[in-house]
Amino acid sequence: MIRYTDRIRMRSISALLMGAVVICNVPSMTAEATASLGSSSQIGISADLEAVENEEVLENAMSDVVLEAFHLDGYSNLGIATVNEGKVNIRDSASMDGKIVGKIGKDAGLDILGEEGEWLKVKSGKVEGYIKAEYVLTGPEALEQASTLLKSIADVNTDGLKVREEPNTECEVLDIVGSGQRFDVLEELDEWVKIDLDGEEGYLFKEYVDVGAKLDEALTISEVRYGAGVSDVRIALSEFAKQYIGNPYVWGGTSLTRGADCSGFVLSVFRNYGISLPHSSRAQGNCGSAVSLNELKPGDLVFYGNRSGINHVAIYVGGGQVVHASNPRTGITISGMYYRTPVRARRIIND
Repeated sequence: MIRYTDRIRMRSISALLMGAVVICNVPSMTAEATASLGSSSQIGISADLEAVENEEVLENAMSDVVLEAFHLDGYSNLGIATVNEGKVNIRDSASMDGKIVGKIGKDAGLDILGEEGEWLKVKSGKVEGYIKAEYVLTGPEALEQASTLLKSIADVNTDGLKVREEPNTECEVLDIVGSGQRFDVLEELDEWVKIDLDGEEGYLFKEYVDVGAKLDEALTISEVRYGAGVSDVRIALSEFAKQYIGNPYVWGGTSLTRGADCSGFVLSVFRNYGISLPHSSRAQGNCGSAVSLNELKPGDLVFYGNRSGINHVAIYVGGGQVVHASNPRTGITISGMYYRTPVRARRIIND
C-alpha cells in the first residue's frame, strides 16, 4: 500500500501536469502499468493514477507520464541533483578517489543507471559516472521537482535560420541562428514558435526546430576547461562569473545574487576585479579594444544585436561558451557563443 505522503506527492505531480496536458499518449508505458491503470494507450492522468495501489507500478507509470508528457528524451529513471550551492563532482568510479569526469548543479536532470552502496551511477548530458546518492532526488520527489522545473524549448536543427520579428516571412529579421542552438519557447503556433531571444520576442519557423522540454544537465570537464596561455586573472574572473549561474535576471539590476540585467552582470563581475564599466551593453561595446571572434580569451566580452544595434552582452569563459544574464525566465546562464550571431567582441583585460 502506498503511504499517504507518497499519495499526496502524486496528487501534486498530477495537478501540475494537468496544467500542461489533460490526456497524454504514453506508448512506452509498460504493459503492467497500463493494465493497472485500467486504460489502453491513453491515460487520464489525475483519475487513473489515483486508482493505482502498487507503489512500484505507480512510480513507473508516473515516470512514463512525466517523461512522455514533456517529450523528455534520455531519461528512463529520472533523478534531480539537489545541491545547496555550486556544483557536485561526478566521478569515474564509486569512490572519492575516482577521477572527476563532470560537474552538476542544483536542479539538473540525470538518468539513474545503477546503485553501488552510497553511490549512484548516472548519466547527464555527455557525462556518465558516479555521484553520492545524498545529492540526488529520486522516485516521487524527483518527479515532483521535475514537473516544476521543466520548460518548453526549441532546438534549432538547421544552419542559417532567421529569427523573425513576426510569425511571417515578410517581416524584419532579428537575428540568424544555427544548428544546435536552444531557446525558451514563449508560445507555440501552428507553423511558428515564439521564442525568447535574450528578453526580446522572436519567431522561428517550426519546420526547422524541435520543440520539447529540458532540464539542466551536467558539464563535462572539457566544457569547463580553459585553453593554454590564459592569465590567472582571466581564469579567476571567468570562474567568478560562472558561480552566479542560476541567479535571477532583473532589468536594470546590478546584483550578482539578487538580480542583474546583461550589462549589469558584466559591470558587477568586472567591478570585483577593479575594472569600471558603464551600465549599458551598447556603451560597453565601445570599451577596451576590438578582438576577432577566433582569437577570444576567457574574460573577453561578446556582443549581440539586431537592426537597431547592440542589445546584449556576455562574458566569454572559454570552450566556446559565454556566461550572461539572458532574460527573466532563464536568469544568469551559460550558452554556446554562437547561440546567436555575435556582432562584436571587445578585450577589456590587457595581458
